[in-house]
Amino acid sequence: MTGLRALTVGAGLVLLWQAVVWLTGAPPYILPGPALVLETLLGRWPLLVGHAGTTLAEMLLGLALGAALGTASALAMAYFRPARRWLMPVLVISQAVPVFALAPVLVLWLGYGIASKVAMATLIIYFPVTAAFFDGLRRTAPGWLDLAQVMGGGRWRTLRHIQIPAALPAFASGLRVATAVAPIGAVVGEWVGSASGLGYLMLHASGRMQIDLMFAALFVLAVMAVGLYFTVDRAMRRLVAWQPERLPFSPPTP
Repeated sequence: MTGLRALTVGAGLVLLWQAVVWLTGAPPYILPGPALVLETLLGRWPLLVGHAGTTLAEMLLGLALGAALGTASALAMAYFRPARRWLMPVLVISQAVPVFALAPVLVLWLGYGIASKVAMATLIIYFPVTAAFFDGLRRTAPGWLDLAQVMGGGRWRTLRHIQIPAALPAFASGLRVATAVAPIGAVVGEWVGSASGLGYLMLHASGRMQIDLMFAALFVLAVMAVGLYFTVDRAMRRLVAWQPERLPFSPPTP
């Protein structure tokens, strides 16, 4: 059913796209139709796949590093009170300074290779994972913590066996948000300076008025981002399978 709904929504968007092209009469160099983009997608498939591999690697590495750093930071702030005073300002500054403004600096420091794009993605992913996981750790049910204290559980055992499992739903929510924004860091980094990647391809296609190629690259990027999100979402559902999903109850019918 989920796949059928996705196909239905996709078909509806394509029809809406074609309708906009017909109604506005936009030329192909402004808004190419779905048929032209599909033709370019199939004809330039090897080129698109090569650049897509670079962007996907940047997204996956950034997601892994951002999630690892965010998890470690949240655990450190929850377990060590002094660490909270040091890491909280870093967490705030990481969002107070627009990450897009840091892109030229990262490219200058780390070069035009994959490292600067991974760093961009890591910075974007770091905050939602850290904030969500730390919030889940500190909102553990007080009764569970009192029971652990009565039973003689130390800080580490309480954190390991009670607080971390209780915070996993919040961690899963933060990781879902991080996955949704992961392509931003990679693509923005490629726009600033890169030799490959879908962002690089889109930028150069736009400059050469190859709008059909730009839309084809955008389509591949969207498919990758959606696929990555649903993959992570499915993994997170298995991680917290013990917690049933609850929706608000509908009012009873008379």
